Amino acid sequence: MKVVLKRLIIPFIIILISAGISEARQQEPVRAGTKVFTESVLLGELVTQSIEADGCDAELIKQLGGTQILWSALLDGEIDVYPEYTGTIIEEILADTDIRSIAELDSVLATYEIEMTRPLGFNNTYAIGMKEEVAGDLGIRTISDLRAHPELSYGFSNEFMDRSDGWPGLRQAAGLLPESVRGLDHDLAYRGLQAENIQVIDLYSTDPEIQYYDLRVLEDDLNYFPEYEAVYLYRSELETSIVESIRRFEGAISRDAMVSMNAAVKIDREGDSAVASRFLSERFGIESDVYEEEMWDRLWRNTIDHLYLVGISLGLAILFAIPLGVIAVKVKAIETPLLGAVGILQTVPSLAILVFMIPLFGIGAFPAIAALFLYSLLPIVRNTHSGIKSIAGPLMESARALGLPNSFILRRIELPLAVPSILAGIKTSAVINVGTATLGALIGAGGYGQPILTGIRLDSVPLILEGAIPAAVLALLVQGLFDLIEKWIRG
Repeated sequence: MKVVLKRLIIPFIIILISAGISEARQQEPVRAGTKVFTESVLLGELVTQSIEADGCDAELIKQLGGTQILWSALLDGEIDVYPEYTGTIIEEILADTDIRSIAELDSVLATYEIEMTRPLGFNNTYAIGMKEEVAGDLGIRTISDLRAHPELSYGFSNEFMDRSDGWPGLRQAAGLLPESVRGLDHDLAYRGLQAENIQVIDLYSTDPEIQYYDLRVLEDDLNYFPEYEAVYLYRSELETSIVESIRRFEGAISRDAMVSMNAAVKIDREGDSAVASRFLSERFGIESDVYEEEMWDRLWRNTIDHLYLVGISLGLAILFAIPLGVIAVKVKAIETPLLGAVGILQTVPSLAILVFMIPLFGIGAFPAIAALFLYSLLPIVRNTHSGIKSIAGPLMESARALGLPNSFILRRIELPLAVPSILAGIKTSAVINVGTATLGALIGAGGYGQPILTGIRLDSVPLILEGAIPAAVLALLVQGLFDLIEKWIRG
């Protein structure tokens, strides 16, 4: 009888679990991602609100970073849809593939199980721009005219500096040899132009700042820049109803409409979600619920996210780094390689470590925690090692002469005497961790970096301070906490 019951119950339990997993998967929201610039965020808002208006749950992850981060996240299923441009897909994402038509592009994307909408209705191509008065005084009207003025300072967005359809190719095609070229955030380039620190920048043709700052868009007399028709890329596995919500924007957003939306956010300081909601209402008659977080709500949420990133990564670093420091002292054969390895980790730029973690952990908190953990190792390992090594030789010789076991010496003599040094290393790691964690916002980890990124995008000092001041205060509080712990231990 028991055997019969087992044979009936076990399959039934398996079916229930499978059904639960399947239902949970179905209930997962559609995740849309965006790049760091305003137009991408607006297009992300549009598609998210469109999906929600049709009865499906959707989540928007803003300002995830550059093209490769978004593309990798889409391939890995970390996001389901994001706005992109045909020129970027052909020239950057699929640069190794010879694509000559939209049909060929669709075919290649299908091999990645990715699909693309038809163009949304506007071409946001790259362009080169200058202040009208400067270009007029120098008689510069075309990109080729820049050859005669190598003294001009160029400031290009960081992605434009490296991509194949950006500065490297343009420099070669136009024969440009400027004396000064620097990379910077796209939105900050306009501020540099106004301050006359730079004279030539790259533009997006739908930037509202072109008119606002009275810029001259240089004629592309070389026909260098390809078409950058705005589209959505999405995973092929999405349900038909969701795909229909995404495809409703095909041919529906004119260039003027996009410029107007960009201007409403960047010039008039309206919220991204409110601007997107108004467009949906006017263009499609879709009424979407928009909730704009208050500053204190944002501050609370960002604080929780930041403490989560710092607390877990620092806790893991302490658990691993102290034993590693002890091993470095006790095992002479690996002392130098071990200290060298954690030293090398500290020399790698923190942003690079974040990006390296994405293939392993995707986007969000996990890759940020992994990167912060690695970045926190060196001060704790080094201080544990030096704290034990600095213990007076006669004291250690006396302990061994008494026949005390090595484990007892470590637990009762070496580690207690090394505590001040170890705490100093932990304190250093904690303060570094708090500041470095702000970069986690670039891969969707949240925290105080989120308002900083938004503030840079919108050229809003209050938003930048909304993230920078709490991060600085938290760093001071962490340092003060460990100072108190150290005083308490010393008695």
